[in-house]
Amino acid sequence: MQGIKSHLGAHATSLTLRASRNDILASNIANAATPNYKARDLDFKAEFDRLEGIKGDLATTDPRHLPTMQSARISALQYRVPINPSMDGNTVEMSVEQMQFSENVLRYQTSLSLINRKISGLTSAIKGE
Repeated sequence: MQGIKSHLGAHATSLTLRASRNDILASNIANAATPNYKARDLDFKAEFDRLEGIKGDLATTDPRHLPTMQSARISALQYRVPINPSMDGNTVEMSVEQMQFSENVLRYQTSLSLINRKISGLTSAIKGE
């Protein structure tokens, strides 16, 4: 099983983090009209590096055990610094949020495509094709 995890590599971690970031960015967009709402975002690189280096909370007593997947930490969220702050204290800038969301979705789809290709390759190898 460790072979499957090493075969999928960092794409699985990336997919998990991208999904979390999509939720955060969608929340920012949904609260664009909420007074005093502070836009938040995830430092993708820092969280990715942290998750790739961690083995999980569970003890692995055998080298064949898979480490647990961890999601992004709430404490890892950072406040976005607005380019043009609004009068009501809201720091959501729709153009920035929409651009970040679109880029994140594109990267999510790319990671998903790469994982699908790797799984297809594994399936072909198992079937002996």
